[in-house]
Amino acid sequence: RSVGLMEIARVFKKAEAEGHRPKRSILFLHLTGEEIGLYGSRYYIENPIYPLENTVCNLNIDMIGRIDPNKAANPEYVYLIGSDKISKELHDISELANAAYTNLELDYTFNDENDPNRFYYRSDHYNFAKNGIPIIFYFNGVHEDYHAIGDTPDKIEYDLLAKRVQLVFYTAWEVANREERLAVD
Repeated sequence: RSVGLMEIARVFKKAEAEGHRPKRSILFLHLTGEEIGLYGSRYYIENPIYPLENTVCNLNIDMIGRIDPNKAANPEYVYLIGSDKISKELHDISELANAAYTNLELDYTFNDENDPNRFYYRSDHYNFAKNGIPIIFYFNGVHEDYHAIGDTPDKIEYDLLAKRVQLVFYTAWEVANREERLAVD
């Protein structure tokens, strides 16, 4: 997450320096306390830097550098959760960005309302979603080191991480440069 967030911020700043400033402001949040109750995102929602009604969407990149063992045969994927729950338009933007730039398999397995893992309710994007803000949660799925001390940098698939970060960037770029705000369903 940290590397991805920093890289997306760097590319937006580079685009601005080259005269391509996005139409909308972008706020990069690095939240903490997710595992113990979504504390960081809850704090932000209760104390926003900008009024929540000005927040167009939340793109949550939490755990995007590993491979789910169930996807080992085809690691060119990312799980998307929540992309269509509040704004079908955000979902469509994500699909188009993927088709144009990254061609990852967009897997919606964990987006199912009946998914027993309930990941939609368990990461920082949820506090935004509860407030009617469209979200996408980008996720690599679980692995043997999930929330464990063994989740070390040497196990990250950096080329795959880069492709996933590109998808988030292109989605954010499109959202930030639209004439109108995302439609909320």
